[in-house]
Amino acid sequence: MNTTGFHHVAIICSNYEKSKKFYVEILGFPVIEETFRTTRNSYKLDLQVGSSDIIELFSFPNPPLRPSNPEACGLRHLAFKVENIDESVKYLKSKGVDLEDIRIDEITGKRFTFFKDPDGLPLEIYESF
Repeated sequence: MNTTGFHHVAIICSNYEKSKKFYVEILGFPVIEETFRTTRNSYKLDLQVGSSDIIELFSFPNPPLRPSNPEACGLRHLAFKVENIDESVKYLKSKGVDLEDIRIDEITGKRFTFFKDPDGLPLEIYESF
C-alpha cells in the first residue's frame, strides 16, 4: 500500500445548521459541495481545509452521542495547523469559542491548544512554524 495522505475526515453532527455555521463561518473552511441525500434524510457538506484536505460533515436523524470524557478508544481529536497560534486564539475567542490555555509540546517545542465543536468533538490548533 502506497498511501500519499488523508483524503478526508468525516464528522457526524447532531445539529447540521449549527455545525455548518461553526465550520464555515467561524473556522472559515470553504464549501466545496453541499448535498441533501433524500433517501437518508441527510446532508453531506464537503469543506476545504488548507490546500488539499477535506472534511465531510454529515447530518443523520438521531445519531448516537460520541463518548469523549473520559477519553474513549478511537479517534481522539482533529488537529489543524496554524501559522500564528496567538492570532488564531484571539480570532476564535472573538467568535465566542472557549479554548484551553496554550500549552507547549514537550517533544517538538511547538505551541498548541484545544477547543470543541458544537457536538463536543475535540479540535486542536497546532502552531506550524
